[in-house]
Order: sequence, then structure tokens, then C-alpha cells
Amino acid sequence: MRIIAGDLKRKKLFSSKGQNTRPTSDRLRESIFNILSNRFVGVFVLDLFAGTGALGIEALSRGALFSYFIDNEQQAISTIKKNIQSCKLENKSRALQWDISKNLRCIQNLPKKFDLVFIDPPYHVDLIKPALINLQQSDSLQKGATIVIEHSLYEPIPGSVKYFPIIDQRKYRKTLLSILTYTG
Repeated sequence: MRIIAGDLKRKKLFSSKGQNTRPTSDRLRESIFNILSNRFVGVFVLDLFAGTGALGIEALSRGALFSYFIDNEQQAISTIKKNIQSCKLENKSRALQWDISKNLRCIQNLPKKFDLVFIDPPYHVDLIKPALINLQQSDSLQKGATIVIEHSLYEPIPGSVKYFPIIDQRKYRKTLLSILTYTG
């Protein structure tokens, strides 16, 4: 796994061992950033279910100002911190261990709201809806924020979640990439 473009281009990232983390492939990550075009330059990023931190680090490499990484697994947080240190991004990032499915109070009182959010939950565990609800309830998004969700074909974006219309959706083998906007 490596950074695809930007200041950290070709920088290798550490991966977590075991089955708990499913890193976004280089190819899918490249597709995501091609779709986003320049929506990541100068933004504040939130990487939920961050795993290795590859999406948030890629955004930082391409011009994002700051990235928060949140994951429930201690091993994932350790890997993210290792990648942050390896990429010398300590001043542009923070990694937090938190159960996203319960709430996102950990980001409620941050001084800046997020412009771009990556959500890459474990497949087939039904975490998309609680993540979106908790994200909206945290009041931590800029109006018009872009939300990118990587999820299983068999786990659609719930239509019952207000304020998050789908603006683009693409299929990559058994993965769906859904891009939403926050209308708050």
C-alpha cells in the first residue's frame, strides 16, 4: 500500500495484521480522488473507520489541511499513528479510538467543521446508518460537505437518513462507492 499522488507520492504505508482491517486498495483510492477532483485541497478531513489511515493521509498528501482519524480498534489506531509518524504528519492530524456506532461526541466541540468525510465501515455489519446519524448529530460538518462511503453492494445507503442525498454512486466489483453531500 502506498500514497498515490501529492507531496507523499510513492510513500509506503504500514498495514494492520489480521482480518479486522480491510484497507482500501490503491486502485479504488485513486478512483476516489479522481472523482473528487480538487475537493480535497484546503479542507478539513474526517476519516471514519480509518483502518490504516490511507484515505486521510492521501488527502493530506494532495493538499488537505488537517485530518482526524477515528477507529474503534486499538490495532488500527496504532497503525494509523505509525503511518502519521512515518509521513511526518503529526502537526496535520490526530488519531482517536472511538466507537462510531454509539456517537461522535469526540468531535463535537472541535474548533473547525469538516468539509470532507471518508466512511469505510466493515462490510455487512450495518454501520452506515448509525455513522451518518451520529455524524449529523455531532454538528461537526460544514454545509455542503462531501461524504465518501465505501461499502458492500449488498449494504445500500439507507434512504431514511435525512440531510445526506447521494450525488454519485459507482460500482467497483463487489464494492459500491457512494458520494453524498451534507445539506444540513
